[in-house]
Amino acid sequence: MKVVDIKTYALSTKLADPFYFGEGWIRGRNSMIVEVVTDEGIVGWGEGFCHGNQPPELAQAVVENVLKDLVVGADPWDVEVLWEKMYYDTQPYGRKGVVISAISAIDVALWDCLGRATERPIHKLLGGAYRKDVKAYASGFFRRPGSSYPRCDCDEALGYIEQGYSGMKLKGGFGVKHDLETMRCVRESVGDDILLMVDANCAYNVAATRRLLRGYEELDVHWLEEPLPPNDLEGYLELKNLTSVYIAACENEFTKQGYREWVARRAVDILQPDLCFAGGFSECRKILALAQAWNVTVMPHAWGSGIGLAASMQFAATVPDAPSTFMPEEPLMEYDRSDHPFRQELTYPNILMKDGRIPIPDAPGIGVEVNRDALNHYAKK
Repeated sequence: MKVVDIKTYALSTKLADPFYFGEGWIRGRNSMIVEVVTDEGIVGWGEGFCHGNQPPELAQAVVENVLKDLVVGADPWDVEVLWEKMYYDTQPYGRKGVVISAISAIDVALWDCLGRATERPIHKLLGGAYRKDVKAYASGFFRRPGSSYPRCDCDEALGYIEQGYSGMKLKGGFGVKHDLETMRCVRESVGDDILLMVDANCAYNVAATRRLLRGYEELDVHWLEEPLPPNDLEGYLELKNLTSVYIAACENEFTKQGYREWVARRAVDILQPDLCFAGGFSECRKILALAQAWNVTVMPHAWGSGIGLAASMQFAATVPDAPSTFMPEEPLMEYDRSDHPFRQELTYPNILMKDGRIPIPDAPGIGVEVNRDALNHYAKK
């Protein structure tokens, strides 16, 4: 089997109902999709995750102008060799950011080819699944103009409970006083048995986060995610053991080299690598090995299209317990509840939560098929 072509699709659409959070306004959705075509007619799909309002053309340009020539003509079974070649050739100007996002997309697509060629889900090729489904938590709580907060967040939380969620993650980053007021309102609304987390999206410094953590500890918040900018490792070390609230981060980190110091210095309690951003299956399995060696918990980040979500479910299946134990604390899966047409329309069957859990697809490759009509509809011409 040989790769004969790599096609890219820069997806973009405006949202009818824009929202904002700690990082600013989200007025649309973007994604960069890769299709790897082989000489045996087997096609694999991958996604280069686009953070926030990141233009999909950035990662697309890397694939089209650099990576495509390195992979076309190669055997997909050399997937890890190809990963190292892509990384080495882009090392002077890559190592992080959109270059690794582009490598991730190709890597996921190559593994999808291998799964389809062997008629096995990717988790089988990676050594098997530790679990058949993953507990889901609702991720939402974005802000919209004209709404009343924190009352709207409390109503949204109650709605998620009605849908069967027993955990949910709020958006923070609106100021320490306001964030604490919101959490108090939500905790009073949902009671003591609901798992609550907060994502600050890098909005604070160490001093402000200390105040947040002490307030969140009283409200039994499970974890505070990305309170600091992603390059402030020393700041995370200052926060790490101040309270019983777990510190989660690293969705904005890349490759085993990037994760090495975060793991070795135990800078956070929970690592959140994004499969479609941090290096694809080939590299994220090495990040898992690093985390397992230091007994650090991994909760994969997933906020992309249906392709990215399906691939992330395959990755979540392979996350080992750290440490191995008879009653392990299982990983949780983020389930984005905001409007996302690429997640809702791009793949079938849709990956849906049932009874508070998301089944891991067991069809070949990433486990879903791509709707080419939706793909072509949203692709920039």
